[in-house]
Amino acid sequence: MVGGVGLSAGRGICSEIIELTPQVCCSVRVPERAPNPEVLSEIEQQVVTLCADGVRVAGLPKSIGEIYGLLYISREPLALDDLVARLGISKGTASQGLKMLRALGAVREAEGLDARRSYFEADLQLKKLVSGFIREQLRPHLASGEDRLHKIGLQVQDEQDPELRDFYDDRVNKLVRWSKRARLVFPLLQRVLGD
Repeated sequence: MVGGVGLSAGRGICSEIIELTPQVCCSVRVPERAPNPEVLSEIEQQVVTLCADGVRVAGLPKSIGEIYGLLYISREPLALDDLVARLGISKGTASQGLKMLRALGAVREAEGLDARRSYFEADLQLKKLVSGFIREQLRPHLASGEDRLHKIGLQVQDEQDPELRDFYDDRVNKLVRWSKRARLVFPLLQRVLGD
């Protein structure tokens, strides 16, 4: 704590600054960090925000969308340090974000001005991006869910109350059907969203 002001790291929409004085204890909410408007043009800011909001819907960290958005709207490939400076994120966050985006097939290495640094650019093929997301995020989740559903189904059979057992059995079987349908939809989604 410096000068009576302490900062607590927040994980929600806002972080919280708490000022403590002998007479007063108050809490002030301030917005979390945002891309640096002094380093990003208005259009860059809008695309970065749009992508950040988009990945949140998919349950991914906001920084993944910010990194992809900036790489997408940049004319030239960017290095890790460029992402850190322009987005106001840590090197660790940028590094992990690039690692995930590369695994998804959303970004690739590119040639840049300095041969000693690694540069990155967005892959603009929607089909590749969707395929990577399905492969890296949805399919593992679906496979894990199917295993869990199987275990739940076995537990349902141990239920002593016949009415409750029938109810649970019906609900679990419905989840199994939904899971099978999702497995069928993924390849169709990949084909439909291909360029």
